[in-house]
Amino acid sequence: MANFFDFTGKVALVTGASSGIGRATAELFGECGASVAITYLHNEKGANEAVANIVAKGGKAIAVQADFTKIANVQATVEKVKNELGAVDILVNNAGSLVERLKTAELTEERWDEVFNLNVKSAFFAVQAAVPTMVVKKSGVIINVTSIAGRNGGALGSIHYSSAKAAMLVMTKGLAKEFASQGIRVNSVSPGVIDTPYHETFSTPEAMKNFTNMIPMGRVGKSAEVASVIAFLASDAASYLCGETIEINGGMMMD
Repeated sequence: MANFFDFTGKVALVTGASSGIGRATAELFGECGASVAITYLHNEKGANEAVANIVAKGGKAIAVQADFTKIANVQATVEKVKNELGAVDILVNNAGSLVERLKTAELTEERWDEVFNLNVKSAFFAVQAAVPTMVVKKSGVIINVTSIAGRNGGALGSIHYSSAKAAMLVMTKGLAKEFASQGIRVNSVSPGVIDTPYHETFSTPEAMKNFTNMIPMGRVGKSAEVASVIAFLASDAASYLCGETIEINGGMMMD
């Protein structure tokens, strides 16, 4: 039986991978044989630890500091990965942030633009930079990390973030339609409440308790549980999945 989770010979670029879902995803790809490029903005320590963990298990990985809201940085990063590891086969657009909770009356143009740049612009131009070599090879996988907030509007004070994540959902479909005929699959994952630094920063213990009470499985998720679904989407086991979003939320929201 084929081992669908053998990524030997593949190059995976995971953005925002110094902690949380991104780091768990990068380390899982490394365990499964892929050469992994980890990007980070500020958390150099976390990125280097992830690289060390991959290397310690016999894998190959690099960490690249880059601001993916700057197109030149995106292009330079993809080129650096190509030079050091090879052309990108798997792109995981995980970089993004809420930045801060703000109600509608408090939102400034600058903060709105910052959050859209962090989440949406970064993902789109990462695709634009990585996809040409995928087109040449007629193969490749792109996975966008969106959020349950993109479907339910998010918690109070996150309309800028939830709007950006909703944009990623639609972008996933548009990209999938454009590149499916060229051997490139584009899908996304939509995590619910996951135990990551995101909630340590933006959600109070009381809020987390309330979230948990709304989850049928009775607990928040783990980064590794999202990473495993991302790996599935990157694998040939998902070869006929295209333009889809997989909800990973313990039953908090069901289609």
